[in-house]
Amino acid sequence: MTVVEPPQSAAANEGRAAGPDPTAWQRTMAQVFALAPFVHENGIRLVACEPGWCESSVELTPHHFQHTGVPHAGLIATLADHTSGCAAMSVCAPGTFVLTAEFKLSLLRAVPAVRLHCRADVVKPGSQLTFVEASVEGETKEGERKLVARASVTLAVVPASRLARA
Repeated sequence: MTVVEPPQSAAANEGRAAGPDPTAWQRTMAQVFALAPFVHENGIRLVACEPGWCESSVELTPHHFQHTGVPHAGLIATLADHTSGCAAMSVCAPGTFVLTAEFKLSLLRAVPAVRLHCRADVVKPGSQLTFVEASVEGETKEGERKLVARASVTLAVVPASRLARA
């Protein structure tokens, strides 16, 4: 397992030259997505992230759908869970990591979508537990977004040194 260190404080990035190269903090958040094989293989990509929130999306392909032609609940759950984890990581202390401790997903409607979008916001950061809420929207082929799910995620904050290494 590759452990991605959480971002350092904003002060660590002060004085960096503006330009196309993302900050170290932004690279860290991108790694949270890129280094998770299940997330990466399902096409879930980071859209934006700042301290306290994260946005992601996935372009839907045939393997993302269930038998009725709508996005599979497992994909929706993965999108909400991983995006929530990234939002929680964005407020973690250096040398810590997050793991999902509790996850509740409410599927609100089935939408024949071409893309899913997720926004996760930290509600209550903490040194041991962080609570995040996420919304998942389905984008139709006409470009209309409809709320398809809401998730409540509690994440345990653990020292990176405690994670198993492969």
